Amino acid sequence: MSSEPPLDPYKPSLFELLSSTQLSSLLPPSLHYLLTVATHRYPRHLLPILNSFHELHALLFLAIEHHYLTTYSSSFVENFYSLKRERALPSAIGSLKLTAEGANASLREATKLTTKDIWKNLAVLVGIPYLKRRLDESAEINAPRALLGANYTRMPPNPTLRQRFLHYYRWFLTNVYPSVNAAYYFSILAFNLRYLFSNSKSGSGVYSDPFLWLIGTRIRRLSQADFQAFEALANAPSSATPGGNLGIRSLLDPRLAMGRLGAGLKLLLPTSIFALKFLEWWHASDFARQLSKKATEGLELPPPIISYTPSATTPSKPSNPSKPETASPTSPEDKSSEEPTNPPISTLTHLPIYVVPAPPSSSTESLENCPICLQEITTPTACQTGYVYCYTCIHRWIEGVHDLQETFMKGGAEVVASGEKEDAKEKETYRETREGKWESGAGRCAVSGRRVLGGVGGLRRVLV
Repeated sequence: MSSEPPLDPYKPSLFELLSSTQLSSLLPPSLHYLLTVATHRYPRHLLPILNSFHELHALLFLAIEHHYLTTYSSSFVENFYSLKRERALPSAIGSLKLTAEGANASLREATKLTTKDIWKNLAVLVGIPYLKRRLDESAEINAPRALLGANYTRMPPNPTLRQRFLHYYRWFLTNVYPSVNAAYYFSILAFNLRYLFSNSKSGSGVYSDPFLWLIGTRIRRLSQADFQAFEALANAPSSATPGGNLGIRSLLDPRLAMGRLGAGLKLLLPTSIFALKFLEWWHASDFARQLSKKATEGLELPPPIISYTPSATTPSKPSNPSKPETASPTSPEDKSSEEPTNPPISTLTHLPIYVVPAPPSSSTESLENCPICLQEITTPTACQTGYVYCYTCIHRWIEGVHDLQETFMKGGAEVVASGEKEDAKEKETYRETREGKWESGAGRCAVSGRRVLGGVGGLRRVLV
């Protein structure tokens, strides 16, 4: 007689686990994309939310996952796939023969998640993904600094506590985090292969994720007893009072409000998936292309209205025939102190914005030069407006510490300051500052003057 344990019908397949994990990882970038599109229309109200998206998303899903783990013993996405989480029991208990209805009441009570287990699962579901997204984003931003030389990677002299922390944090992102990230993915692959080729049919002691192994939690399919318990839980509030009227105070109860929100999300998730698949089919189908082509036939589009186009060349002064023209050398400070022609106007402060001329599109050589330093582009970095600069130039420009910006804001028209006595022989001259009269262009594109969403985090390196 064989001592092999019977096949467990409640052990999920690896495909189910990978599908739930993939769907869970697609939710944050999808929400971030929708918020980015909406921010382009309402930047004043949504830009602070977009800059703190990761924190707000973590707090929101912390509340949602806590509700689902407490009510359904599963995460939001796992409940969509009819999966649940339970405590892993020792192999002697986990290999017990399961009935067709699932485990008995005592075994179900023993595997139920406790409050401590719920918070452990929240750390795995919310904390670790949030930390990884932050580290991935920081590593992407910090990667170009390693290409700029030792001046950008060494510890500054007499560093403050914040500078010291940033130095070691960037060192960790450059030297340690790639190995940690590779070990993370290799461990997940190893656990998935072990789960796939495991001979244990009962699923006891087999985990599909290293973090589930650390917290002692395994994922199972929902049984008939679980569905009956959920149905009884859903009918419990309506039968608590006669007629099912819970009163006005029930509307303010956070537990009932979270239950209604969770029920709404259960309907919203499959609806959004259906809408996404429909849009993919619509844009990929030939019917949509023919319909759009037929709709645009004979439609004359007006030329685009350009509110501001920086001048590539400065207007030349008319020559005086009575005086011979002499070439007078100009220093970079004199060029940076000149006010640009037709500068863009800020919609918030109604002040002109300091910008640099756009490179002329007719010259191939000018397109290879940085519009800010007018030298050959090193470490090409693209702004959201499409212009390409040197990484150091556009980084310092957005931070508002570029030499051109500082010189321009300090140097204005010369003002003569005379003393109290009218017969004073010496008069002091100084340059009038442009503070309060111009914007330095900090946080904006150096050519177009448009606001760069996310600051320096919105810059993208160009691979050539």
